[in-house]
Amino acid sequence: MAQDEDFAAMFETSLATGGGGTYKRLSTGDSVQVTVVQIGKDAVFVDAGTRAEAEIARYELENEHGELTVKVGDRLRATVAEGGDHPKLVMRFNAGSGLAGLETALEAGAPIEGTVTKAVKAGLEVQIGKIRAFCPASHVHISFTPDISIYEGQTMQFKVLEIRDNGRSVVVSRKALLQDERAITGRATLENLSVGQIVEGTVQATQPYGAFIDLGGVEGLIHVSELGHGRVDRVEDVVTVGEQIRVKVLSIEQTAEGATRIGLSLRQATQLAEGTQTASAGGNDKQVVDAEVVKVEAFGVFVETATGGGVVPTRELDLPPGGDPRRAFPVGKQVRVVAIGTDEKGRTRFSMRRVEEEEARSNYRQFRAKQSAGATDKVGSFGDLLKSKLSD
Repeated sequence: MAQDEDFAAMFETSLATGGGGTYKRLSTGDSVQVTVVQIGKDAVFVDAGTRAEAEIARYELENEHGELTVKVGDRLRATVAEGGDHPKLVMRFNAGSGLAGLETALEAGAPIEGTVTKAVKAGLEVQIGKIRAFCPASHVHISFTPDISIYEGQTMQFKVLEIRDNGRSVVVSRKALLQDERAITGRATLENLSVGQIVEGTVQATQPYGAFIDLGGVEGLIHVSELGHGRVDRVEDVVTVGEQIRVKVLSIEQTAEGATRIGLSLRQATQLAEGTQTASAGGNDKQVVDAEVVKVEAFGVFVETATGGGVVPTRELDLPPGGDPRRAFPVGKQVRVVAIGTDEKGRTRFSMRRVEEEEARSNYRQFRAKQSAGATDKVGSFGDLLKSKLSD
């Protein structure tokens, strides 16, 4: 019996060291990349390179609606909560992990959940189980947030930056976690990005020379010359921070420092969309309709027409340079608009600045149509007169 036990121990050691296969031994706190191999009722089983499959609680991989966010074959990065023969992994440490969980999360760089209990000028007070932590204001978000009180009462994930005095002083960061996630998303975005592609992005910042657009973890630049068809004096007259737009990828270059520089064009993307729309419409006139302003946002004005609502992007407003949309178009104001397409959310996009141009085009075509009809009438009358003469 003892010989059997010795043989079993030797076999186990052989497997762990690669004698019968290349298996890993995981320790608590290890950060590992895994592949989903099976989905069960309560757990998702993954290949972590260990002798037996590791598992992650299913609820950790579900969204707020209880829907699973992964499928077999997906690759994930998780943290070891329990080693041994059947490792248990976590995507994040929960509030009940205590000081040991905080220390493990700090060592592994893994996220941990906490609830924001109070917002003060310097940052957020966060409750992680029975431990109080602090998130400095500069670490709340990647971009500046003027009013951090909006996070009060929310349960969010944080990255542990520092633990002092046996847990009496804990500093966490939401920004660091978002930056990690952004880097992962950015790599995936770059892999699928190509020159000539039309993509959606969000305006992150504006400068006199152009606008920076977030494409999903990576930023591109629309030079001021690629914002519109004519001269653009102020970038803010065309796009607004927070606005979602469609752009064309002009270039993807690697700098000497290893960074990626992406050139974008709003002008060419808009031109392509309008050309497609004109072709599908068979060259028909766009109809100018009456509308009422129902809401004003930083990126545009929402309007309602007799047939439905939509949005007039800031660049399509009939505004003088530096004009304020909220003053120029208060809620309830009657305006005239023309439909120019749909946005990425399926909403109708309208334009105010193109109304006069569209009405002029429509009037000209009506005038030409009347001229043609008049000429036909004259030919018909002359033909009738000639016929009557010949019959005489």
